Amino acid sequence: MSLPRRSGLALIASLILLALIVPTDARAEPLTVRPQRIADDKAVFATVESVDVLAARARLGGTVDQLTVDEGDAVTNGQKVAVVVDDKLAPRMQALESQLEGQRATMEQARTDFERAQQLRAQGAAPQSRLDAARTSLEVAERQLDSLQSEMEVLRQQVSEGDVLAPAAGRVLDVMVSEGSVVMPGEPLARVATERYVLRLRLPERHARFIAVGDSVRVGPRGLDPDAAHPTKGAGDADWREGRVAKVYPELENGRVIADVEVDGLGGYFVGERALIEVVTGHRTAYVVPPDYLSTRFGVTSACLEGGRVVIVQTGAHVPGGVEVLSGLRPGDVLIPVQCGAMDTARRDGAEGGH
Repeated sequence: MSLPRRSGLALIASLILLALIVPTDARAEPLTVRPQRIADDKAVFATVESVDVLAARARLGGTVDQLTVDEGDAVTNGQKVAVVVDDKLAPRMQALESQLEGQRATMEQARTDFERAQQLRAQGAAPQSRLDAARTSLEVAERQLDSLQSEMEVLRQQVSEGDVLAPAAGRVLDVMVSEGSVVMPGEPLARVATERYVLRLRLPERHARFIAVGDSVRVGPRGLDPDAAHPTKGAGDADWREGRVAKVYPELENGRVIADVEVDGLGGYFVGERALIEVVTGHRTAYVVPPDYLSTRFGVTSACLEGGRVVIVQTGAHVPGGVEVLSGLRPGDVLIPVQCGAMDTARRDGAEGGH
């Protein structure tokens, strides 16, 4: 009995589809399902922190006369970020300058008297005591002038200490004063984050025993990236980078263990910005199947057992070696490549066309 025209066309279409999908030589061998021990990754957010945040402090008490930086500015080590002026120093310097001028005149007079006494003594017109007294007066005048000059240097040094300098190269996080503010010696005027950054993790204390210095972690998209709100490991693996746990702090903070992760390329981040991180927090047993042994059609994932039977499976996350299968398989099941699903579909289509 001949098949109807429509049924024959359906069967031909199924055979063509089978010829396109199924390769002539099978490249994947049957796979026996066995439980594997895999790392239990936990996705958490870490914040970008500067290794050191240093304060630019006032060395002199007085009034802030100038502010040369603002939040976000990059500074170099020793760069002037502000100027503090002590209004009492200027009158003291003026008074001391007047004393210096008077002392210089006194010293010049003492030198003149000494030279005259030397000439008179050489001519025998003056006693030795007069020469000795003139020499002593000159020495006293010189020492007084040296003392006043040293005092002036001290005042100049105090004035120069009004320059508030950046303690290191980095970026200004916060400026805590404004022009005209009165500050005390040692008071911080600005906070500078050094140019070395880390990702700081805060994990629940139950994970403290799983994290150690030198552990490798995966660093995902940063907080400012458009895709960071919906990160996917499968589609965005190129955006993930390898990092390393550089430090684990020995003190728990609010029930959390704190660790620092080093990763290249953090210089362009904002301090406090978040980045997604995957860290190993233990191990578990799971079934891992390579993608070649799974077929997804209309949102349903299936696997083909040896003998041609197709089973529906529930998959989980992508893990090293394949995809985690949560249900649908048992230990000892033998899987054959995904083409079995195509063959089964072709058989069903042909059978339906035959009816």
